[in-house]
Amino acid sequence: MADLDRFRAETRAWLEANCPASMRTPMPDEEIVWGGRKPVFQHPDQKLWLDRMAAKGWTAPTWPARYGGGGLTEPEAAVLEEEMRALGCRPPLRSFGLTMLGPVLLEYGNEEQRQEHLPKIVRGEIRWCQGYSEPGAGSDLAGLQTRAVLQGEHYLVNGHKIWTSYAHYADWIFALVRTDPTVRKHDGISFLLIDMASPGVRARPIRLISGASVFCETFFENVQVPAANLVGEPNKGWTIAKRLLEHERKSIGGIGDRAKPTRTPESVAKELAGEADGRIADPVLRDAVARFNIDNAAFQLTRRRAQEMAEAGEPPGPLSAMFKYYGTELNKRRYELMVGAAGTEGLGWEGEDFDPAALKTTREWLRSKANSIEGGTSEVQLNIIAKRVLGLPD
Repeated sequence: MADLDRFRAETRAWLEANCPASMRTPMPDEEIVWGGRKPVFQHPDQKLWLDRMAAKGWTAPTWPARYGGGGLTEPEAAVLEEEMRALGCRPPLRSFGLTMLGPVLLEYGNEEQRQEHLPKIVRGEIRWCQGYSEPGAGSDLAGLQTRAVLQGEHYLVNGHKIWTSYAHYADWIFALVRTDPTVRKHDGISFLLIDMASPGVRARPIRLISGASVFCETFFENVQVPAANLVGEPNKGWTIAKRLLEHERKSIGGIGDRAKPTRTPESVAKELAGEADGRIADPVLRDAVARFNIDNAAFQLTRRRAQEMAEAGEPPGPLSAMFKYYGTELNKRRYELMVGAAGTEGLGWEGEDFDPAALKTTREWLRSKANSIEGGTSEVQLNIIAKRVLGLPD
């Protein structure tokens, strides 16, 4: 305990000295740092903060130091998170490489793959996207048809992925491909790493009801991928795919747990519905916001218990489905409350007649509808919970 207290004091002092003041402010979505070959920084302090944290390995605090990580224990990583939250420090990097690919490379990748990809993920040099879903393989992911045929030292990949988040900005994609169409569908899938700059790869954004285009269709036309980019064994990718989904769902489940959100149901309600004596004026709305805050607090405590399990060395497992389900449904409730509190302002789409903040909330509310679909639908998560958490019969 004394060592952990000393680490906390040292961490707090380092953060105080190295986190710029501008990086201790609420972070709007447009200022998230994704990294990549062509990174976008809205402010010089964003790059400074990323470089300092990456040099410590604290963008991936528990990864081994030999791969660029921080080499921290789980309790130390928890202290780092707590101290960053206490100071209001922004996450220096958002990355599918950090939350999804990195953990499975540590578990299933070979040493060459780890040395090649993990340090670049830590430093934010490569931006990754996920090639799982296809037009005919969504919830039935194992029905995917993108083919990868081994031809000597490379695979020839042909197929079509959909709902590929940020594919038009990504440098690499980790993709599920069918390498043996003659066996049971779950058994003929492999996990392949593909450079998005390869000839024959094309990403086309999909416009959503929110007006944004974060999802894409991704096409592979006779793409040559080095055989060395296969993670794990051929035709054994389904095991890796499931493990990665556990990490993804755990990450998505924390969607409402962002440091210093710019707008909350309570702040929006006070701003747009009025306040009296420091409280939300409308008692019905005040009750709904209070219920949400209570549920959110209970959920965060549950996530903390799961983090303590992780500190004991347990993998995310099927509990990640519970967090993904409840976290995304809770986030949808968050935006329902905020749009409701806006009243008629919440009906706006564009134009000077509407409050700009309310317009942004309306679009975010529409975007939140996808939360319970991406990463596995709520219905699929409930099935997983029933079978693997509660042990209910089929």
